[in-house]
This record gives sequence, structure tokens and C-alpha cells, in this order.
Amino acid sequence: DDDPEKRSLVSSQGLRVIGSVSDFDWESIDRLIISPGVPHHFPLPHPIVSAAVSAGVLIDNDVGLFFQSIATKSWDKFSVRPRIVAVTGSNGKSTTASLLHHIFLKLGYKSQLAGNIGRGVLDIDPPENNEIIVLELSSYQIEVARILSPDLAIFTNFSADHLERHGGIGGYLAAKRRLFTEGCPDYSIIGVDELAGLNLAQQLSASIGDESIIRVSATKQMRRFDWSIFLDAGYLVEHRKGKQINSTDLKVFDNFVGPHSYQNAASAYAACRALGMSPRKIVEAMKGFDGLAHRSQKIATFNGITFINDSKATNVESAMMSLNAYENIRWICGGQQKDGGLSKLNSVTQKVRRAYVIGAEAENISKQLTCENVVCGDMRQAVECAVKDSESGDVVLLAPAASSFDQYDNFERRGEDFAKQVERIIKNFHEKTTY
Repeated sequence: DDDPEKRSLVSSQGLRVIGSVSDFDWESIDRLIISPGVPHHFPLPHPIVSAAVSAGVLIDNDVGLFFQSIATKSWDKFSVRPRIVAVTGSNGKSTTASLLHHIFLKLGYKSQLAGNIGRGVLDIDPPENNEIIVLELSSYQIEVARILSPDLAIFTNFSADHLERHGGIGGYLAAKRRLFTEGCPDYSIIGVDELAGLNLAQQLSASIGDESIIRVSATKQMRRFDWSIFLDAGYLVEHRKGKQINSTDLKVFDNFVGPHSYQNAASAYAACRALGMSPRKIVEAMKGFDGLAHRSQKIATFNGITFINDSKATNVESAMMSLNAYENIRWICGGQQKDGGLSKLNSVTQKVRRAYVIGAEAENISKQLTCENVVCGDMRQAVECAVKDSESGDVVLLAPAASSFDQYDNFERRGEDFAKQVERIIKNFHEKTTY
């Protein structure tokens, strides 16, 4: 580890710590296993990676080891082999993976959730007959894994994120694409609301045929493909081989709001259908899903005002989805900007009544926004101002469109602070009205 404190801690526990690349006996090493945080190619390879490559040592990660383990004779014992569903994409992959895990459990399957969410892939329990393992995989994990062999693979959507680790958009998309082109899943479920998804679906169709591709869209109807799941006026529609198989009104579901949420639901539904589950049972199981913290999470309703915590909206694309999902918005935004700033969001701020800008770059962000806005020092001030301005029917929405590291350790701490400020205001109101 590059952190001196962590090395010291490990050393104090009696474990050997290798301090330098030159201390390695490379001839005795078969494989170097690296964590997702270790740069493999860009912006520069980590020294340990460069040394391993020079010594001819294979580089892998825990995901590669996991998939290698299922290609052994130990899996021949199963009467119904466990299946693996891998979920990747720029936004929505955690929610989609969690929704799938929820559905499988509700339908009576044994299921485990791991990867970039929950437990590491090597920490899961030994799989059982007919079990379904759901893995959320990041581009970092897919890029390095030497073996990728899921039964189903899902690409939710694309936005320009983590580009510095992949040398640009091309490298980022190439990393994601490996799960489908090298993994050879039985079915590839592709979100096609962005050009990257459309291109991926076309490439797969040209190389392996259209029969194993399920296209998913929250914004366009798709009836000409072999198998597609799409949204039509709030209805989740399944179309296959020229026929409509199912139609479900998602507008009656309190747990799915807006196109981004519908897209997650459609991707999960598609995976379940590819596994042979019935539409009615899938939809029934979806109803009990509460969603994930900090992802379009409804945390309170007070005096007719709804409070939504979407702290995970750390980039412009995810914030855009959130802004499109609600009406009468009091928008709390800001933080550490990513490349391009927030000006792209001006095209979707028609429903924003006022923005409340926080963070170290608040002044700069305020100047980029064309909607009415005010600079606030911190979350406490932003929530107080938003509540003071709000009327019944308004939505106070935390969708920062920026990272949290200028004020918080991570997006979770930021979302927790938002929830704490909302709770404080509601508590103070009740105390005043009680006495």
C-alpha cells in the first residue's frame, strides 16, 4: 500500500511489508493481484505494475480470480449451475444491481450481491444450486480482470466519468466493452439512450447476432428489434419478435420516479426475463424495492415539501436525470466541479424555481447557471434557505452535479449532512409548535 500509516498498521500486526519494488523476488511470483485504485495504464502505470510487466508477471484482480474459480471442476457438482449477472455503466449500476438482488430474493432464489457494492467478490459465500450472484463492476475492475464470463451482462448508460484513468473516452468505453465482447454472456442487456450504448448494441449485433441482445430505453420506443424493453408514456413495455409481451404502468410505483429510475427498472426487468422469470412475478417483486441511500432517496415530507437526497449525482449527466424527474424544484448543487462545469445543465433547469449553490467553487458555479440562484456557505445554510423559500408542492432536491471532496470525505457524508439538516429543521418546527 502507498499509505505509510496503513503499512505501519499492517507491520504492527506481524505481517511482512515490502517497501520497494526492488525488494520483490519476481521469479517466485506467478501473478500480481491489484486493487481497483492502482493505475494500470493511465495516467501513469503504478511502479509495481510496470515492474511486474517488465518481469513477465501476469496482472489480475479479484474479479478475474473469481471468474477463474467458476471455470473449474468444482462447479460440475451443481445440478442447476449458479448464474452470474454482471452490471456496469456510468450511472444506475448500484441501483440496478440492488434491485435485481431484491427481486431474486423475493422470488425465492438464493442470491448474493457483491463487487463494487457490498462485499468483495472473493468474500461471498460458496454458491449453491440455482443461486444467482449479482455483481456490480466498475470500469477499473473490468479493465484489469483477465477472465470475464458472466451469464448475463448489463450496460446501464454512459457519461464521461473517470476518463483520466482510461486515457479518454475511447479507453473508458473499451474497458466497459470487454465485459460483453470478451465475456460472451448468454444475453447482453444494453441501455441505448446514449450514442455509446447504441454503438455497443450495433457492434454486438454485427458480431454475434441480434438474438442475444436486449435493448433498453427510457426515452424511445423500439419495436423493430428482436427483443427490447422500453418506456412508453410511463408504461414499461416488453416487445419481442414483433409482438408486445407485457405492459406495466410504472407511474403507480412510488419507488420509481423519472426516466433514470425507469431505466434502472427496465434493465432489471430485462435481466429477469432473460433468466426465464414471468413478467407478473417480476413486477410484483419490484414493488417492494425501497431504493438505495443517496440515490433519488425520499427522506422526508414536511408541510407539503418533499426532500430528495440524490447526493450520488456527482456528475452533470446524473444530475440532469434527477432534474428531469421532478417539478417545482429547489435545487441544492455544487461541490468540486468536474471537466466542463455545470453549464450543460442550463438546458434542463426550466422546472428549477431557485438553485442554492454550495462548496468551494460556489461563486464560479453560480455564474455558470442561468436559473435564479444564490450562493450558500454550506449545507446548513442551503437547506435553511431552500425551506424558507419553499411552498407546498415544492421539492428540495440535493443533486450536486459535482464531487464532494471539497467539503466531505465522500458523497455519503454529504447526503447524510443533507438529511441531518432536514431532520433538524423539522424537529425545531415541531418543538416550537408544541410549546
